Amino acid sequence: MRRVGILGGTFNPPHCGHLLMANEAFHALKLDEVRFMPNAIPPHKEMHNLVTDEQRVQMLELAISEVPYFSIEKVELESGGISYTYNTMCLLQEREPDTTFYFIIGGDMIDSLHTWYHIEELVSFVQFVGIKRPGTAAKTMYPVQLLETPEMNLSSTVIRQRCQHGGPLKYILPEAVEAYIRKEGLYGARKTT
Repeated sequence: MRRVGILGGTFNPPHCGHLLMANEAFHALKLDEVRFMPNAIPPHKEMHNLVTDEQRVQMLELAISEVPYFSIEKVELESGGISYTYNTMCLLQEREPDTTFYFIIGGDMIDSLHTWYHIEELVSFVQFVGIKRPGTAAKTMYPVQLLETPEMNLSSTVIRQRCQHGGPLKYILPEAVEAYIRKEGLYGARKTT
C-alpha cells in the first residue's frame, strides 16, 4: 500500500506554512508523497477570486519544484463546483485502491470537522492528520492524529494584504512564488519587469 498525504486548500497564495505542514507530515508519517490539492470552490471559506486557477497551480508548481516528494493533485479543479472532501476522497480511493490516504488539516479545520459534508463516512476510510495552529483549539470528537510540529501562524489573507500594501514577503513565501506574484502584479502587488 502506498501512503499518500493530501493537503487541500485554496493556496491563494501558497506559503511557507503550507510547505512546513506537508513536510512535517511526510516525515512523521513516513509517506511516499504529499499532494497539494487546490479547491475549485471551498465549502468552508469565502473564495477571493483574485487569481485564476491556472495562476494558483503555477504558484504551487513554483513552491514545490525543488521537493521530489511533493506533487499537485488537480482532481477538484477538474471536477469543478463546490469541493467536498468526501466526494473527492471517494473518487481518489476508487482511482487508487492500493493507496492509504492521509488528509492533512490545520487546527482551524480540526475545530470545524463536525460541519464537514458526510464526515461520519469520511473518517471511516480516510485518516485525518492534524497540525496545530496558534489560536485554535485543535479539538474534535472525530479521530485525528495530531502531529507535534513547529507552529507557524501564516494566513493567505495576511499575505494578500501585505502584497496590496507593499509589506515584506521574505521568509513567508517561497522566493519563486514571491517573484511570480510581483511579476504578474497579483493581489495588488506592484508589478516588476
